[in-house]
Amino acid sequence: MVAGAVGVLAASVFDSGVASADPYAGETYGDAASSLSGAGMTVVVGGRVGSDLPTEKCTVTRSQKAPWVKGDSFQPVNNTMLLFLNCNQAVASAGKPGNSAASPEGQQALKDERAYEWKSTTEEGAQWCAENMKAHPDWNSSAWAGCPGT
Repeated sequence: MVAGAVGVLAASVFDSGVASADPYAGETYGDAASSLSGAGMTVVVGGRVGSDLPTEKCTVTRSQKAPWVKGDSFQPVNNTMLLFLNCNQAVASAGKPGNSAASPEGQQALKDERAYEWKSTTEEGAQWCAENMKAHPDWNSSAWAGCPGT
């Protein structure tokens, strides 16, 4: 049982399901906006689909620097990032739109949910978190989702 959970966890940590060079795609709006704001960027929602989730929990589908210019000088505004959001559920359920559980995105969301539950409710998961947070501080924050204290 533990070996299976570790396999699911490893797959979710290393296979984010996002085939993009966009560093913010796949993150929640809250995490991406926090990172960008910390880097001195202004964050603007460029568009969104769905309305089931609060904005902070929406998934960033893509990002791009704002194409607008500043005043009459026509100087590009380089400190604004547009984030495009998907605010549907990760997996569809009765009356709630989202990804099909049979789609690659839905399968990844289900793996992520199982990994979150394993890390947040089992001793083995908590131990995995403690060991890997020390050993791999460079992993992105999604690897720690569900870990106690995060």
